[in-house]
Amino acid sequence: MNKHFIIFVLTSFLSVSLFSQKIDYLSVSPSGDFLMKNNGKPFFYMGDTGWLLMKKLNRKEANYYLDKRKEQGFNVIQIMVLHDANDVNVYNDKALVNGNIVTPYQTNGKDFKDHVQYDYWDNVEWVVDACAKRGMYVALVPLWGSVIKKTKPTKAMIRMYMNYLCHKISDRKNIIWFIGGDIRGDQFSDLWAEMADVIRFNNPNQLITFHPRGRTSSLDWFADEKWIDFHSVQSGHKNYSQDSTGYGEDSWRYIREKYEKNNLKPILDIEPVYEEIPKGLKDTICGRWSSDDIRRSAYWSVFAGGCGITYGHNSVMQFYSIGDRDANYFPTKEWEMALEAEGAKQMQYLKLLLEDRMENRRDLTSWVKNQGTRYDYIIGTGGEKFALFYTTKGNKIIIDKSRLEHRSYKTFWFNPRNGMRTEAKAIEDPKGWLFSPQGISKLGNDWVLEIVFGKK
Repeated sequence: MNKHFIIFVLTSFLSVSLFSQKIDYLSVSPSGDFLMKNNGKPFFYMGDTGWLLMKKLNRKEANYYLDKRKEQGFNVIQIMVLHDANDVNVYNDKALVNGNIVTPYQTNGKDFKDHVQYDYWDNVEWVVDACAKRGMYVALVPLWGSVIKKTKPTKAMIRMYMNYLCHKISDRKNIIWFIGGDIRGDQFSDLWAEMADVIRFNNPNQLITFHPRGRTSSLDWFADEKWIDFHSVQSGHKNYSQDSTGYGEDSWRYIREKYEKNNLKPILDIEPVYEEIPKGLKDTICGRWSSDDIRRSAYWSVFAGGCGITYGHNSVMQFYSIGDRDANYFPTKEWEMALEAEGAKQMQYLKLLLEDRMENRRDLTSWVKNQGTRYDYIIGTGGEKFALFYTTKGNKIIIDKSRLEHRSYKTFWFNPRNGMRTEAKAIEDPKGWLFSPQGISKLGNDWVLEIVFGKK
């Protein structure tokens, strides 16, 4: 008998898919630079970290959260299936019997109108379907890395657990799998491969990546693994002075590694700095990350070649409410209020700027004659018909003359804070064509210089 057809799985409830047929599987582009919809059009991954949704929200709250994020342009929600082996949701449904992953706690019914008639796993199924009905994908972490460290399961135990979970939701087209969970890939590497094997057997069309620990990338361990469809980065929450890797806040450096290594799979930052979380996480002495920081990290990452971006908010990722005893990282706002944070609303402008321009992009940073470093770094990306250059401080941008003189073009300033465009005028400078955005040079006065080319 095939190892995937085990008695444990056959005793689980087989589900009837309720999700909308309008959503379809995602795939990797032939170029290996972005994700694709079924019709071949690029899919700009715009994720939100709703990590603890399964255990913290009831269905009314979940619907409210998903509706808000859908309205704000998000198309992927990143969620942990199990954050802890002893997880219990808001309906007092425990996930596991005695914290053992091979014995999911199950009821005999599955009436979604009556929480007594469904269990933790039926609710997981409901959340996946709730996302699909809104045309949204859900990136699921089966077991957070700390669960693996604490319980130390065998490959056989992982196979049993993953078969159970996959059989609950294997027919869904809106699932992306995040193996790992804030952990190094060279730890428990045999278990990650086992998870991927079970997923591939149950549904070979669902995409898989690895969620690495902070300041690392899945490229560090799985560059050549066949089971990984796209690479993921956690550029993390440390500033220049706190980070020891040498990258500091330069999120773009993690993305560039793909191109330096000539890797043929897409890459994106699935956990950059979170809005209103303390810099370095430990305390608030160094301040908190603001919407200005969120935009800088996102634009640097995507302009470097990322196939999308993930947003995070300190309160929303853990669905914080006043009085929560299990709160982490000193949240100050309740999650409902935090949904309206500036950074969350501004991510849609990056998506709108690039979602139809993902094909055949290339690095154009060399066009800039005054690139700078750290906050003064100016990064460029573009294609045959456009070029984009991002300055996080509103610095002047000097473009190599030879890049523009061979064809007609129009130039605009794109405002990442509101998505508005205004005309940009060039001044001839000894070094090249000089463009000056509005305002003084300071952090938060970020702009995108947009050049749209005419016919050659």
